[in-house]
Amino acid sequence: MRRKLLFMILSFLFFFAVIFTLKCFSEEAATFMPKNYVIAYYFHGTFRCPTCHKLEQYSKEAIEDNFKNELTSGKIVFKTVNVDEKANEHFVNDYQLYTKSLVISLVRGGKEEKFKNLTKIWEYVGNKQRFYDYVRDEIAAFLKEL
Repeated sequence: MRRKLLFMILSFLFFFAVIFTLKCFSEEAATFMPKNYVIAYYFHGTFRCPTCHKLEQYSKEAIEDNFKNELTSGKIVFKTVNVDEKANEHFVNDYQLYTKSLVISLVRGGKEEKFKNLTKIWEYVGNKQRFYDYVRDEIAAFLKEL
């Protein structure tokens, strides 16, 4: 009888300890993710030419080189998305995509407020510094709105 009672008490305490721990970690995780941030999406298809790979590389490098602190803090998120995958097809309509693209999105309170397709990446892909400057300036303008 005592063993059953002891087992029930220990099970009860263990259950509440687990619930308390999960609640604390979920609240802690919520405090680390900013409510306002910028997402930089590089959109591509399954088939990728050398220029397409270069667009992604330059985009990622420009963001990592210019916004290290913002990436670490979550104020900027970089995502590479294959729009040929079924789950990502909606992006084509959402952002009126017609080719490989770098799109920046301003998110406030968990909702996208505005976005911009950086179409000049195609024009600047032959000039790495001009490409980096363009991406940096456009993202910096979005960050000012946070």
